[in-house]
Amino acid sequence: MSSLSHQVIGGAGLDVDFSVTTPSGILLIMERRRSDGVHTVEPTEAGDYMICFDNSFSTISEKLVFFELIFDSQQGEEEPDSWADIVEPDELLDIKIEDIKESIESMKSRLERSMQMQTVLRAFEARDRNLQESNLGRVNFWSAVNLGVLVIVAFLQVYMLKSLFEDKRKIRT
Repeated sequence: MSSLSHQVIGGAGLDVDFSVTTPSGILLIMERRRSDGVHTVEPTEAGDYMICFDNSFSTISEKLVFFELIFDSQQGEEEPDSWADIVEPDELLDIKIEDIKESIESMKSRLERSMQMQTVLRAFEARDRNLQESNLGRVNFWSAVNLGVLVIVAFLQVYMLKSLFEDKRKIRT
């Protein structure tokens, strides 16, 4: 079993089409215009699965996508250099060592899961930062436009007020 999560962290609209296809061409997952998603896929056949992020509906703007694949280890497979293969316990300590082994394996899987969750949280933070920087750019632009309009209006008011008190008659003395 494997888990797949994705999130659009940058670009206009923060959405993208997403699909997963089996090696034989069967469509497993299809989502349209989503900003994020988490899916669990049970591999039913051997081969390469195709993951597709499609942005063809928004050809003008590019998107920045974070995705993560998590493959659960196969049942019955052990790591080649596992510490349990090296240690040969005595008969009296067999039960205690098995308990320690289970605790260590449980701790290892929890630490791996927490690392994966921290990666996902970093992706959320990156998306929020990109959105915040984009909004800051817009605010700065419109503030500059408003400042320019304010300066132009101030000069126009001074000119209009000055023209009201200007004497246009020619006086000869």
